[in-house]
Amino acid sequence: MSKPLRTVVFPVAGFGTRFLPATKTVPKEMLPVVDTPLIHYAVEEARQAGMERFVFITGRGKGAMENYFDHAFELERVLREGAKDDALRQLEGALLEPGAAFFTRQQQALGLGHAVACAGPLIDDEPFAVILPDDLVLSKTPCLKQMVDVYNKYGGNIVAVMDVPREHTDRYGILDIASEDGPLVGVKGLVEKPAPDEAPSTLSIIGRYILQPEIFRMLEEQEQGAGGEIQLTDAIARTIGRIPFHGLRFEGQRFDCGNKAGYVKANVAFALQRDDLRDDVLAFLKENIG
Repeated sequence: MSKPLRTVVFPVAGFGTRFLPATKTVPKEMLPVVDTPLIHYAVEEARQAGMERFVFITGRGKGAMENYFDHAFELERVLREGAKDDALRQLEGALLEPGAAFFTRQQQALGLGHAVACAGPLIDDEPFAVILPDDLVLSKTPCLKQMVDVYNKYGGNIVAVMDVPREHTDRYGILDIASEDGPLVGVKGLVEKPAPDEAPSTLSIIGRYILQPEIFRMLEEQEQGAGGEIQLTDAIARTIGRIPFHGLRFEGQRFDCGNKAGYVKANVAFALQRDDLRDDVLAFLKENIG
């Protein structure tokens, strides 16, 4: 029987240089999609998947995230005195329980694998999830919840995957497929950012992982890979054959909010989900498209 999942890791130490000048003083994870920061969406997705412990791998200038998930007593008082109950409930929805949030720094920018390794001392010998807040998924069932349901049945390591154009395989970790059963894919290999003509498939990992604690030992031994960084995918690949490994073609639409076009698309898509915004946004789009 698989060990239960209760911990999620958020690697959020990056500089967000694609969004300068905004990210000179604002962490990219605090950029709002409509009116909610990216990191809030990620935490809420984790909560809905049953996570209880939240580990943030941060860097310099990221203190705004820690403050965001804490009380803002002065603002709360003003809202309470002004009987602005809806706004107050929104603030309360961002709070994390005392002792549930852990913040530690990635002191060197050595890649995603190194960021995940920084969480090792904060995680007991148990499985954990990883969410990259840049990857925002709009779905009926939260993406990580879909993965947890698969994990509870199959165990092992699980990644969320989607097909990408072959000319884009050099941007992602790409699966070498062993078997397919509906949305579930058995994996026999994994390649980080292969050239299009060398990619074993077009099935790409997005920013959702469920990993066994053995990955920390692999990361300790892992040498620098593509881009001179310690690649998480390289460490996962070394567990194949020892630990069951599946990819899940998740239900939903993924937005890459690590680039400007993806971020703008996410704002439009999430606005269209809102009763208070949909009509105005649709009218604007009709006026300006074509």
